[in-house]
Amino acid sequence: MTFQNAQDWLAEHPEVNAIIIGLCDINGVLRGKRVPLSQLDKLLSGGMRMPQSACTVDIWGHDIEASELVFESGDGDGVCNVTERGIIGQSEDENASAMFQVMLTLEDGTPMATDPRQALVKVVKRLKNKGLTAVVATELEFYLTTVTNGVAVPPTLPNALAPTTKGNVLSVAELASLNAFLDDVYAACRIQNIPADAAISEGGAGQFEINLLHTADPLKAADDALLFKNVVKDTARKHGFCATFMAKPFGDQPGNGMHVHFSMLDSDGNNVFDDGTDVGSDTLRFAVAGLLSAMHESTLLFAPHQNSYRRMRPNSHAPTSAAWGYENRTCAIRIPGGPNAARRIEHRVAGADSNPYLVLAAILGSALNGIDAQLEPAAPVTGNAYDADAPSLPLDWLSAIAAFEQGKTMADVLGPQMVRLFAQAKQQELQHFLSIVPDAEYHTYLETV
Repeated sequence: MTFQNAQDWLAEHPEVNAIIIGLCDINGVLRGKRVPLSQLDKLLSGGMRMPQSACTVDIWGHDIEASELVFESGDGDGVCNVTERGIIGQSEDENASAMFQVMLTLEDGTPMATDPRQALVKVVKRLKNKGLTAVVATELEFYLTTVTNGVAVPPTLPNALAPTTKGNVLSVAELASLNAFLDDVYAACRIQNIPADAAISEGGAGQFEINLLHTADPLKAADDALLFKNVVKDTARKHGFCATFMAKPFGDQPGNGMHVHFSMLDSDGNNVFDDGTDVGSDTLRFAVAGLLSAMHESTLLFAPHQNSYRRMRPNSHAPTSAAWGYENRTCAIRIPGGPNAARRIEHRVAGADSNPYLVLAAILGSALNGIDAQLEPAAPVTGNAYDADAPSLPLDWLSAIAAFEQGKTMADVLGPQMVRLFAQAKQQELQHFLSIVPDAEYHTYLETV
């Protein structure tokens, strides 16, 4: 975006009096600063800076203690570069702000290897060099909750007499009770150019899903997912709720997933997964094999937090093994039905708590590796994949960290520095949780053992 274009946009939005500069960190959290409009030219001309280490902080915003980007190197700055998305309106309220997303580069213009968006840029360039374009859509689940004494509980929906206690999948009545909330979500999505599509009530108490329409730009798809999560959380607060994308906010309720659908087009716009049959092309199988071969080591990206592993349990609709199948939602990789021309892959492993840039980089990079090597997958699973003889995913945080560190594919897809610092951040977070004794342990063991 040019300075003049930004000035023209601001002239049309006199309510905007400040700019938010947003950089996505490895946990999918926007970090940055608020600057006055007078700093616009400095931002657009590459004069704005942030610490290189800002991309790689832990979930609490603390530096990674072992990071070479902090004390070892002097904690130097990177250059903020505005992304192609341009200016992002935040609201139509009086005294509003607008946002620019940025990516970091080094002084010489080299992409910052630990910037998650730059990691996806790298994969998109690989696809382009192969004459391929990925078409991507995401489905994000979330809960509306009420927070009492710091604890989330199922909400009391508008016009209801009591809190929601059970799921009511595909309930039209629940959606109708939330018309005001949903209208505001869709309005905010229009302002931010987020292609929000169908909303449904899901299987958990107060759980919902909103699909985002597909786009032939994986970077925009990841931007959309990141911005959408913030829209939902901000809108929920205005309506007296707390929206959460935690993977498993309630132990006895379904988890929140981020399912990713994708296909690939060749230079003529043809879907390379379609060969005119219901089973799809050789290229589709090669992509599936690439995804399955990398799934064990990439699980940490799809389930990056301690809470993530509460979601990944048998018979939960969250995958526990590297299996694939046609129209089979018990599998990690599902090939949906429908018209052959729309043949695609659905990747069902990621939780809604994951970083969309790293998830898409891992998925598209692994699929491309499978296509390049013409890998063949095991036979597709029919029936219940939880009972199938398929390789297990790491189902606890420590095992997932170890698999991520020891693997080779993610280091190739994301770069070794990203893998090293992401693993260090997760190890640091894990050590913090291990130092906390939860109330349930006191209740169980204090006077029993």
